Formats: sequence, C-alpha cells, structure tokens
Amino acid sequence: MTKSNRRTFLLSLLTIPMMVLGENDPMVLTDPIAPITAPFEMPQLKRPVFKKQVFPIDTYGAIEGGVTKNTDAIRKAIVACHQAGGGTVIVPKGKWLTGPVHLKSNVRLEVVKGAELIFTDHIPDYLPAVESAWEGLDCYNYSSLIYAVDCENIAVTGKGQLTCIRDGWKPWDSRPKSHMETLKKLYYMAAKGVPVKERQFANDQARMRPPFIQFLRCKNVLLEGLTIRNSPFWTIHPLKCENVIARDLDVKAHGHNTDGIDPEQTKNMLIENCIFDQGDDAIVIKAGRNHDGWRGQPCENIVIRHCTIRKGHRFLAIGSEMSGGVRNVYMHDCKLDSEKGYVRTLLFLKTNHRRGGFIENIYVKDVSCNKVSSGVLEIETNVLYQWGNLVKTVDRKLTKIRNINLENITVGKAKHLIAVRGEKELPVRGITLKNVKVGAISGEPRKLFNVEELKEEQVDIGSTDVQK
Repeated sequence: MTKSNRRTFLLSLLTIPMMVLGENDPMVLTDPIAPITAPFEMPQLKRPVFKKQVFPIDTYGAIEGGVTKNTDAIRKAIVACHQAGGGTVIVPKGKWLTGPVHLKSNVRLEVVKGAELIFTDHIPDYLPAVESAWEGLDCYNYSSLIYAVDCENIAVTGKGQLTCIRDGWKPWDSRPKSHMETLKKLYYMAAKGVPVKERQFANDQARMRPPFIQFLRCKNVLLEGLTIRNSPFWTIHPLKCENVIARDLDVKAHGHNTDGIDPEQTKNMLIENCIFDQGDDAIVIKAGRNHDGWRGQPCENIVIRHCTIRKGHRFLAIGSEMSGGVRNVYMHDCKLDSEKGYVRTLLFLKTNHRRGGFIENIYVKDVSCNKVSSGVLEIETNVLYQWGNLVKTVDRKLTKIRNINLENITVGKAKHLIAVRGEKELPVRGITLKNVKVGAISGEPRKLFNVEELKEEQVDIGSTDVQK
C-alpha cells in the first residue's frame, strides 16, 4: 500500500464512527424507566450511556442475505467501536448470519427494526472455549451466541430479531453416557476446588450446550426491545453481574432446558415488560451449585414487573442451583397470557440437601393466572433431577428458607393452593398468603410438611370472583 493510499484508508476509518442511520437513529432510547419500588432497599437502575458514534457492520465487510458468515466483520466493528471509546455497532435491515458475538466495554449492539441476526448451528464456530458455568458449576465451555466477560457499560438493543438456528444443537438435548460422565467429572472437580481454567469441557462428548446470551462478571448491562427466537440452552443468563436491565423483550425458545431468563449470582436487576414463551421455566433465579455457589455470591435485589408468560414450566422459580443464596426478589403486576397460557406452578422454590445457602425475602404481588396445573406455591427441598443417582453427596448442607410472601394473587384453577416440603431439621419458616383467590382446586388444597409460621389472610378457595 502506498503512503497516499494508506493515508486515504486511515482517514476513511476515522469517518466511519460518524455515520448515522436517519430514521433508525439508535442514539436515544426515549421510553423512560419508571421508578423502581420494592419491599427492600433497591437502587434506581439507569441505562448505560454510550458515545454518539456508530459503526455499521456492513462498513466492516458484513454481507447481507443470511448465507455468508459475518463473524469476523462484526468482531471488527466491535473492536473499532471499543477502541474509539465506545458507541453503537449497527446491524442494519436484512438477514445477517454470524457465529458468536463477543461484546466489549462501552459497546452497544443495535439490531434495528427489520434486521435479523442469525446465529449458525455449526458448533465448532463457538470455539475457542470461554469461561462460563453449566447448571451452576464453573467451567470452560463453548461460547454463548452473545457473550461478554468482565465488561462495563454494554447493551444489546433494537426492534430487530436474534435467531438461533437450533438444528445442530438439538441432538445434544439428550443425555448420553458421555454427557453424564462429564457432569460427574465436573461435579467432583468443583467439590475439590480444581481451578476453573482446568475444567475444560468444550467437546462433542460433553455435549454441554451454551446459553444464547451470557454476560459474566459484567456491570451496567442493558437488553431492550429485542425479539429472541430459539436457544441451545438457557436463553438469557446474567452470571455474577451487577446493575442489569432486561426490558421490552419478546422471548420464545422451546426445547430442552430453554429457560427464559436466569439471573445467577447477580445483584440489582430489573426485568420488565417482557414476554416469555418457554420450553422450561420462564423466569428463574439462581446462585450456583454447591461448592462453587458457596465460593460465590448471592443473587439479590431482583425486581420483575409487567411481564407476561405465555408458556413455561414455572412462572417464577428459584433454584435448584442456589447455594450462594437468593434474597430480595420482588415480582409484581405480571400475568399468564390468555386462556392458552400454561404453567405448572406460579412460584416454585427448589433445593436439596447438597445446596446449603438460603432463600429469603421473596415477594409476589398482583399476579394473575387462568390456570396452573400443579400448585400456586410449591417449595421442595429434595429436587435432585439427574444428579440424584449420578453422584454422591460430598457435603450435606440444608437450605434456610424464610419470609415468602404472596399477595393479591388470582388463579382460575390449580391442583394445590400450597405444597411445601421442608426439612425436619430446618423447617420452612414464615409464609404469608394474603388476598389469594383460586376459583377451583382439583387436589389437596394444602400439603404441608415441616412448615412454621404460615399465615393466611383473605384466602378464598372456590372464589366466585375468579373465572374458572
């Protein structure tokens, strides 16, 4: 390259950040975030702020059409944005195929209306392995489709769509012997405190599917406006993060373990105005598994409001990975969508004798469901799933569960009002049901084992005020 051409090239790079998109100008999100209220101390979360400069991915070589992989072009745009002090990387209208997208500090990825960012199902694209966690156990695994680690001020926004091609991941839904042996190995590595860097499991024998979106140890995070379709595993997974906002999201992912959103060991999070249509639990609060959870931090100060669940195993679940502790969770003004909506349980707390930790200060208020196939409130202290016969208990630790509150709850039909199985050594303590109305109960209304301080006020079973 001649000196003249080199100078022209460098000057062109300097002009790239100043490009804007006219009617799709992403610089300002005008929809205000209402003040956050909660029955515990909760900060007023604000969106991260980004420099008013943009980096369209097609300027960096991305080719529209949904055929050409644009992983490298998107990476170049993100690096340029980060090195320029931050701004917004634009995904313009059209279909754009890519592998993993790794964000950097002070970078916002804007998927504009009419744009679809499509993630390949060619599994080797998601190598090299990244630091992650799988069902509460820290490890190195395939990259999430969108990933960030140790970043501040990051966002994925826009009225466009994020789509996971799931065909390549679907065969991994099964749990063959090689997968189960991998889980056993990882379980004992965590129990022994083996350094995370040595827990390498990105291989086709382990079959450990990554989340769609995973942010690890990030601060000041925003997800807003997006339509998200399909996922290899959990859909949105903020892990050990602080100050996270997820709002105005339309999430649909049906398949094995396709939870909607799973804040894990995360502090200060707002989830609002979201729609979840899931193949597993809709909203799940987690805090690590056993030894890794005990070495970690609680998941705390989580507010969920104005969300609609179309389908999910549980409306709101806590656990079973919760060894670091879960406290201060407030869900209010949420609903199950129409007569076709389906969940098994409105609020489900799940743990076992290996978890330890605590679940406390949980509040669910002003929530309506036309039907739950099991209980309105369920607490189970012996949930082991596939781990029960797979591995031995290394350290037996019970979970302290206390101060669980449901108020202004309306359910058309349910099998139980409340089903709680506490431990004789450590009973569940402090459950309050206030103004709870259930139109019809098909089973035993109250199934209680080792529960102390249960209070019911204005609980109406067979309520004529509820549409059955």
